[in-house]
Amino acid sequence: MRVADSEELGDVLADHDRVLVEFYTKGCTLCQSIEPVLGNVARETGVPVAMVNPGEDIDLVDEWSVRSVPTLVLVEDGSEVARLADGFQGGQAIEDFIAEHT
Repeated sequence: MRVADSEELGDVLADHDRVLVEFYTKGCTLCQSIEPVLGNVARETGVPVAMVNPGEDIDLVDEWSVRSVPTLVLVEDGSEVARLADGFQGGQAIEDFIAEHT
C-alpha cells in the first residue's frame, strides 16, 4: 500500500502490529524493481508493506534516518526493530530478514 505522508504512515503503523515500510523515491530503478517483490513478500508473510516516498514529506527523512533508497524498515508495535538498506533484495532475502527479526 502506498502512503502519502508521515500522518498516513502513522495511521498504518497504528492499525497493524507489524509493518514493513519501504522508503523509495520516484525514478529509482531499484525501488521500482523491488515493488513487485514486496507484494509477493506481503502475501507470503502476512506482513503488510507500506511504501512511502520521503521526498513527498521531507520530515520523514530525518524522522526515519533515511540515507538511501530503497530502505526497508521492519516496524513492530510502532517501533523500528530492523532495517535493510542494501539496495535491491530478492523475495527470499526479505522474507528471511522478516523471520530473523520477528
